[in-house]
Amino acid sequence: MTATTSSTSGTASRPGGRSAKVRAAVHRAVQVVVSEDSLDVLTIPVIAARAGVHATTVYRRWGTVGDLLADVATSRFTGDLVVPDTGSLRGDLERYAFDLAKDLGDPDTLALVRATIGTGGEQGAAACRGERERGLDAILERERARGGQPPALEHTTDGVLAPLYYRAVFTDLPLTTEWARDLVARLLPDDDA
Repeated sequence: MTATTSSTSGTASRPGGRSAKVRAAVHRAVQVVVSEDSLDVLTIPVIAARAGVHATTVYRRWGTVGDLLADVATSRFTGDLVVPDTGSLRGDLERYAFDLAKDLGDPDTLALVRATIGTGGEQGAAACRGERERGLDAILERERARGGQPPALEHTTDGVLAPLYYRAVFTDLPLTTEWARDLVARLLPDDDA
């Protein structure tokens, strides 16, 4: 019996070649299907046909639509937001919130987030929030290095990240810069910066 290194995380035994081309084609197909079609047609055979690969290839590599969406979301959201460095915690958090609000306001990004959370359960939610939480943690760590005492990551996530995702995913309310700035003001009410 031979061991494979393929897993639901979407990593392959070879970083390039045909495997990388298949992964890229399938990822593009997922993004097209979630932005153009309803979630009712989000199936592995539909995605495979759109990508120009056999459905068995997709099943073998990802297993389920939820696993595939989590891989696409992880790939899409890794490194997409630059961790701001404005020189102040308030400035960094405001820039972070503005950038995330802009990203979540993009219809294609929002469609991917909704599909991933809706289909992938906790794995999908983790794929959508993981890199964003790491960005927040980097901002808070930088503030500690400057000698500040920022709020805990959980408190910051609850105050900034969670409302942004909630408003984007579950409402039709706009993600304005003023609203994002207010999230930071409520998180840091005593900060005069």
